[in-house]
Amino acid sequence: MFSQALTVRADSIARHFETVFLFTKNDIRTTLIPVTIFALSATPKYNPVHAWNAPLWIWFHLLQFNIANQIQDPEEDRKNKPSRPIPAGRISVDSAADMRWVMVPVCLLLSLWYGTQAVLASTVFAALTIWYNELGGDKMGLSKNVLTAILYGCLEVGGTVAGSPDSCIDKAGALAAALSSTIYATTLHAQDFKDEEGDRLTGRRTLPTMFPNTARFSMMFGLPLWAYALSRIWKTDALPTTAFVLYSAFVGTRFVMYKTVGDDKQSCKYYSVSRIITWEHTEVTGGSSMVFEYPELKIAFEVKDKRERTGGGGHK
Repeated sequence: MFSQALTVRADSIARHFETVFLFTKNDIRTTLIPVTIFALSATPKYNPVHAWNAPLWIWFHLLQFNIANQIQDPEEDRKNKPSRPIPAGRISVDSAADMRWVMVPVCLLLSLWYGTQAVLASTVFAALTIWYNELGGDKMGLSKNVLTAILYGCLEVGGTVAGSPDSCIDKAGALAAALSSTIYATTLHAQDFKDEEGDRLTGRRTLPTMFPNTARFSMMFGLPLWAYALSRIWKTDALPTTAFVLYSAFVGTRFVMYKTVGDDKQSCKYYSVSRIITWEHTEVTGGSSMVFEYPELKIAFEVKDKRERTGGGGHK
């Protein structure tokens, strides 16, 4: 009898953990993994023993945002994303709303462990999460892009601080996060093309619904221009620069040439996750380093290379 009760309790606990995980499941590949790699690459001093702190901090904040976002319109999720915890019936909207507000102090307390910079990143993240979700910041294409980009930057900064043995981010890492956020703000609408038809039906204003042709051409020109600008900023060699620019041009051109929902989904995948583009020889390793599963990661890897070649380090 006791063993049966214990089994039932264990199953219930496991179900609760699975429910919490499902709030963030769809963002593991698109957010948690790339931001974690960015953070560990941008830390002033990398320590594998300390590295687990970066994904921990990022995941808790990602959970805070996702719960806040998914309680806003559960009916839409019931139609478009029925596997999410609320439409799947795993948790009620009221219970999820309670979790949403509990996560704010939880994230702040977690950040307190890593110091002032992490607390600041967590505070800004919490405030912008309210703006984006409760105050309707996601309803306009421009504000949605800017808010999402800054939120993404907060994850990068907080993850970098948490993943650093010294619990800090230096000037090079901060510059990398700023550039990454700026790129995200100007290209994030790549993720909206595949939802353009649904957004028009629901009245959601995104750049693709407001300026469909301009938004597509902005991808074709913007992505390779950003690739070239980053390569100049970090002074990469000709081969990785050429590969990165060509790949970016390929992705941007796809958005102009192929416009079905299926095409846009595929283009969005190319935008978010690519195959390894090329290998780059660096002075610090004397060998080759990967370039780059995510466009944003080029920034972080080049920051690490430049910092180590010049002997730069972190400071509190």
